[in-house]
Amino acid sequence: MSLKKYNEKRDFNKTTEPKAGKPAASGKLQFVIQKHDASRLHYDFRLEMGGVLKSWAVPKGPSTDPKNKRLAMMVEDHPFDYKSFEGIIPQGEYGGGTVIVWDEGTYEPIEQIKGKKAQEKHLLHQLHTGSLKIVLHGQKLKGEYALVKTHGMGENGWLLIKHKDEYASTADITKKDKSVLSEKTIAQMENSSEKVWKNGHEEDLIKPLLKKGKKAKIPIGMKPMLATLVNEPFDDPEWIYEVKWDGYRALGFCKKNGDVQLLSRNNKQFNEKFYPIFELLQSWKMDIVVDGEILVINDKGVSKFGDLQNWRSEADGELVYYVFDLIWFDGKDYTQLPLMERQKILAAVLPQNDDRIRLSKVFEAKGTEFFEAATKMGLEGIIAKKANSLYAKNARSAEWLKIKVNQRQEVVIAGFTKNEGTSKKFSSLLLGIYENGNLQYVGKVGTGFNDKAQREMMAQFEPLIINKSPFPEVPDVNKPSRFRPNPPKAKATWLKPELVCEVSFAEVTSDGVFRHPSFEGMRTDKKAKDVLREAPVETKAIVESELPDEHETQPVQKDRHAGAIRPPKATGRKTLLNPKDETQVRKINGHELKFTHLSKLYWPEDKVSKRDMFNYYYQVAGYILPYLKDRPMSLNRFPGGIHSKGFYQKDVKGKAPDWAETFPYTTGDGEEKEYLLGNNEAALLWMASLGCIEMNPWFSRRQSPDNPDYCVIDLDPDKNTFDQVIEVARMVKEVLDQMGVPCYVKTSGSTGMHVYIPLGAKYTYDQSQMFAKIIVNLVHQQVPEFTSLERMVDSRKGKMYLDFLQNRPGATIAGPYSLRPKPGATVSMPLDWDEVKPGMKMMDFTIFNALDRLKETGDLFKGVLGKGIDLTKAINKAKAVFG
Repeated sequence: MSLKKYNEKRDFNKTTEPKAGKPAASGKLQFVIQKHDASRLHYDFRLEMGGVLKSWAVPKGPSTDPKNKRLAMMVEDHPFDYKSFEGIIPQGEYGGGTVIVWDEGTYEPIEQIKGKKAQEKHLLHQLHTGSLKIVLHGQKLKGEYALVKTHGMGENGWLLIKHKDEYASTADITKKDKSVLSEKTIAQMENSSEKVWKNGHEEDLIKPLLKKGKKAKIPIGMKPMLATLVNEPFDDPEWIYEVKWDGYRALGFCKKNGDVQLLSRNNKQFNEKFYPIFELLQSWKMDIVVDGEILVINDKGVSKFGDLQNWRSEADGELVYYVFDLIWFDGKDYTQLPLMERQKILAAVLPQNDDRIRLSKVFEAKGTEFFEAATKMGLEGIIAKKANSLYAKNARSAEWLKIKVNQRQEVVIAGFTKNEGTSKKFSSLLLGIYENGNLQYVGKVGTGFNDKAQREMMAQFEPLIINKSPFPEVPDVNKPSRFRPNPPKAKATWLKPELVCEVSFAEVTSDGVFRHPSFEGMRTDKKAKDVLREAPVETKAIVESELPDEHETQPVQKDRHAGAIRPPKATGRKTLLNPKDETQVRKINGHELKFTHLSKLYWPEDKVSKRDMFNYYYQVAGYILPYLKDRPMSLNRFPGGIHSKGFYQKDVKGKAPDWAETFPYTTGDGEEKEYLLGNNEAALLWMASLGCIEMNPWFSRRQSPDNPDYCVIDLDPDKNTFDQVIEVARMVKEVLDQMGVPCYVKTSGSTGMHVYIPLGAKYTYDQSQMFAKIIVNLVHQQVPEFTSLERMVDSRKGKMYLDFLQNRPGATIAGPYSLRPKPGATVSMPLDWDEVKPGMKMMDFTIFNALDRLKETGDLFKGVLGKGIDLTKAINKAKAVFG
């Protein structure tokens, strides 16, 4: 096999990766799995075959759970000697990053075949057919596995699947994170002494690191990389920890000529406000951009934000600038170096001749112990950073995490109250946070400010006084609570929502109001419109996430050009329901929904439970809801799972929750009934809670119930092969192409396919059905031997039914991205027409891979809801073309 692609991608003068290497002619076939922390952490699965290592990149890593079907992207062949490669691939080279041998061993086909050559011949044939079945004898992975090519994930997309055998387990095998050769983790390999020191001189490290920077202009105007709030500390050797300082984030832009800008995270100038730090930066006389935090510390070195907010001169406290990152130095951009390398350069070049500018100390410790120490010292919290993280300008990243000791939140000041009989300037501040573009009331704060602070704040308030409340719903400022059943009578004064402050609080009530808030200080470094509710993410959802990056499913070379920005890593939407509790209550769109019997298997053969179904619909909501919104829903219920008897429910009058929106209709005998409208996540999940495995919306919306948004051609096979369904779908497209009509295709999730034509609600159902009939007649004329236009099943004689009669009022079919009550937990999946070709299978699109696919493709069906066709023009074109 050729190693041409492998060699073309590498400069062997710069990388120590092996150039060649041939396996022994006899013995057993070898495999290796290398953990590779490049632009994205992934695992490289390699099988000796045909004299080389056939290779796949597995973003999530291997699994021992048969339910977890891991995406595996096939990459170029590697030489046999690569199986023992560990170490550092230089940044800027292909695959730049750290590699360890995570597992190794021997393997063979599942079939009993004697002799290495015969085994290889058999495996190469399986590789060609797209289905490898093997037995692994590794130190970590053992037993049967399959590598199956999937047409739903592009040309190189495969799935790595564990078979059910004695080695199958639901435990996360990737928790075993050390090399089977060196017993080092990725972090330990990255920071090994062999790499850090050369001939006993640290300078030998700094000089090559400085050469890695890319020439660039000073990045004036950039905003800093921000951390993601998580709910608890964690221990992980691949992360480092710092103190979370309670101050203002600040970037220092310095030039040799003394031109200095000290800017907030939103580019507000701090030059005059914090003049001692500004003057120190001017004295540096060097070209450098640094990232850090300005704060006021007490005699124990602990910062308090209120002290900084009230700081006016050096008499008000010890002003300190803690610097923790390097952005640019001596004409070069260093943001694309790993964090540990940036910090090494920073420690070597940062002037430290004045104690008011300090290098923030990094702790390579257990995160839980460091957090406990921070709590005892009275600090605000800690920051956890991935040791190999790049610097993502202008972005919030999941590779920097903040864990707070106490709950804090920036809020907008929307007004103030003054109690009867008080001599104070005001009694409390009325607080808001922006949600979905609207300012939402989150309570009031009446503690934390003294008389001096009140006078200064009133001077800021007076120019902003307005007559009308800035909240969509005016809050009752005299509303009693269980803590203050008889509050003093207060008058509200409203303000333009422009000022921002910070408060601490005990908790958030169910209606989003802060309980026991305390004022911490004004914030001048953030715009009011940027103040959003900051809810902590589950730590495990980020640190232990198995999801691949939102935009990458295989390792790619980093963009090392100056000014390049690497977006933060996407976790994607997490699951709604935890994997343990059988009954759970969740608030969706402000409404409480109860989910029960969550371990019940709805797809028994596939081990897919009700919980899995709920989680799927929660995660796919952003994709499916555009096709359900404002549409009456036919509820196709299977409360016992796919093997139970299903039934349709249309009327939800008196049965749907009070908050649910409905569409009224009258039966033939004059009875008043109501359809549910699929308007939001709450409605979607309520339907699922009834056992609606699939979602069946009308073709029209309540605004225009007699005018469908699309016309549908339903290809319903009987004794046909799926390749014949594909052939007919292509014929439908060819007919529509000749008419100049756009069309969109999806699998039905059962046996057929659906072709949609956008109408834009401009025509009646009768007109839509007439157009569909014209199309299917033209297709039927081409393949009458295996298609039929007969509605009665017996009259079709086993042929594929070209159904145009679905285009009628009240008719429904499974919507895009809907699950189906069929074996395999299939999904009605929109497709690119390039995918619609022989060999594609219905089972290529299931609950197991649909979300990963959507991260790759996005919504391929959105054109269905776009501008409708000109039906008269299309029919005239059909007459001209087909006669």
